[in-house]
Amino acid sequence: MAESRDEHQLPFNTENMSPPTGSEASSLSERAPAAASIADLEKAETQTTHRSARSRGPAQRITTAQDWTGPDDLENPLGWSLGWKAYTTVMIALQCITSTFGSSVISPGTQEIAEHFHVSTTAAILPLSVYVIGLALGPVISAPLSETFGRRSVYLLLFPPSLLFTLGAGLSRSFGSLLVCRMLAGTLCSGCLAVGAGSMSDIWPPRHRAAAGALFTLVPFLGPALGPSVGGYVVQEKGWRWTQWCILFLGAFTYLLALPQKETYKKIILQRRAKKLNLPPPPNTIPSGLARMRFFLTVSLFRPIHMILTEPIVSFLSVYTAFNFSVLFCFFTAFPVVYESPYPDIQIYHFNTGEAGLVFLGLGIGNLLATAASIGLDRATYQKKFGQRIANGGDSTKPLPPEERLINAKIGSFLLPVSLFWFAWTARPDIHWIVPTLATLPFAMANLLVFVSTVLYLIDTYGALVGASAVAANGILRYIAGAVFPLFTVQMYRAMGVGWATSLLAFVTVALLPIPWVLAAYGPKIRGRSRYT
Repeated sequence: MAESRDEHQLPFNTENMSPPTGSEASSLSERAPAAASIADLEKAETQTTHRSARSRGPAQRITTAQDWTGPDDLENPLGWSLGWKAYTTVMIALQCITSTFGSSVISPGTQEIAEHFHVSTTAAILPLSVYVIGLALGPVISAPLSETFGRRSVYLLLFPPSLLFTLGAGLSRSFGSLLVCRMLAGTLCSGCLAVGAGSMSDIWPPRHRAAAGALFTLVPFLGPALGPSVGGYVVQEKGWRWTQWCILFLGAFTYLLALPQKETYKKIILQRRAKKLNLPPPPNTIPSGLARMRFFLTVSLFRPIHMILTEPIVSFLSVYTAFNFSVLFCFFTAFPVVYESPYPDIQIYHFNTGEAGLVFLGLGIGNLLATAASIGLDRATYQKKFGQRIANGGDSTKPLPPEERLINAKIGSFLLPVSLFWFAWTARPDIHWIVPTLATLPFAMANLLVFVSTVLYLIDTYGALVGASAVAANGILRYIAGAVFPLFTVQMYRAMGVGWATSLLAFVTVALLPIPWVLAAYGPKIRGRSRYT
C-alpha cells in the first residue's frame, strides 16, 4: 500500500508525464498479459510493471525469464546504483534538449536564409516549421523500434542518422534540400522525446520519480527557449549554417557520452536473458506482423485523431495547449521584429541579432520557475488531500478525482493573458526593453503550468493506454500549430502593430481561460458520457 500511495502523490510520474510527442505505447506493453487485440491490452493496463522488484527477500538464482528473480536481481534497472541512474537520466535529458534546441536555433537566421536562397521571409521560416512537424511524426517510428529492440536502440540508432541529416541541412545548396533534411532530422531525433519518460519509469521507483519527471516536463520547453539565445550570436558571427553545426557538435558530444547506456526496458532485458540462458521467454504482449503496426498506429495516430473529433475533454484541452504552444513559436519570429526592428514600419529597440536572441532567456527562466512552482503546488494541494484521505482510512490505491490536477492550469489561465497584454503595450520605444522582456517569465510559467495539468488530467481521466492516445492527440495539435503560426506572425505584426497583434493573441487566451475552470466544475459529468472512460 505504501508504494501505491507514493505513486499517486507524485506530481511528476514519468509514466504519466509524456513529452510533447505523447507516445507511450512502448512503455505500456509490459503491463498487459499476452493478448491478441488492442482491446485486450487496454483491459490489462492496470497491471503493475515492476511487481517483483518491490518484493523483499534474498537474491535468487536465475531460473526464469518470466520476471525478475527478486529485489537483488542485478539486471533490474530499479536496483542500479545511484550513479548509473543519474548518468542515464542526464544522458537522455541531454539528447532531448539537443532535439528541441534544434527546432529554434535556426530561427535567428531567417533573414539570411531568405537572402541566400532568394525566397520570401515567410518561406525562410519553413526550416523551423518542418522540423517541428518532424518532431510530431517521430513516435510512429520510435514506438515500434523501442518495443522490438528496446529503448536503448531508440537513443543510439536514431540519433546518428538525425545528425547526418543535420549535416546535410548545413551543407544544403538548395532550399528544397534544406527543408527535406530539416524535416528528417526532426523526425529521427524525436525518438528520445517519445520514450524518455518510459526510461525514467524503468529506473526510478515511484517515490523517487519527482525530480526525473520534472526534468522531462521541462525539457520540451527549455530547448526551444535556449535555441535562439545561442543561435543569435552564431548567426551574427558565423552565419546560419553554423546553427546546424551547433546542433551537430552538441549532438555528437551527447551521443558519445551516451554510448555506455544500458537497456532499461524490462521486457527486452528478460527476452535477452531467456535467449542467453535458454529459458522460456516472457509473454509477448504486442501482436506481431501487421497487427503490431496496427496497434502502434492506433495508439499514436488513429485513436488520437478520433479522440480530438469526439472527446470534448481532449478537444478543448488540446486546442488550449496547442494555442499556447503556437504563441511560444510565434515569438521566434515576433521577437526579431520587436527587438531588432528590421522593418521601417516597426522601429522599437534596434538590437543586433545576438542581443535579440538573449531575450529568449526570459522564457527559459520562466520554465525553470514553473517547474519549481508545479512541484510546490502539487505538494500543497494534491498530495495534501491524498494524505488526508489516507489518514481518514481512505483507499490508498486509487488517485484523487482528475479535477484535482487542474490547479496549475487554473493559475496559468490567468497568467497567460496578463503576460501577453503586458508585452503588447510595453514594447514601445519610450519604455525600457527590460519591461516587455520581463513579461516572458509569466508567459513561460503559464504555458508550462497549463501543459503539466493537461497531461496529468488526461492520464488520470483515461488511464495509461488510452491516456497515451489522448496525450498523443494533444501533441499532434500542439506541433501542427507550432509549425503553422510562425508562418504568418510577421505579416500580422506588420499589419496590426506590436500592441494589437499581441493583444489579439491575448484576447484568444481570455476566450480559452474558462476551459480548466469548466472542467473542474463539470468534469465528472463530461467524463461520464465518454466512450473511453
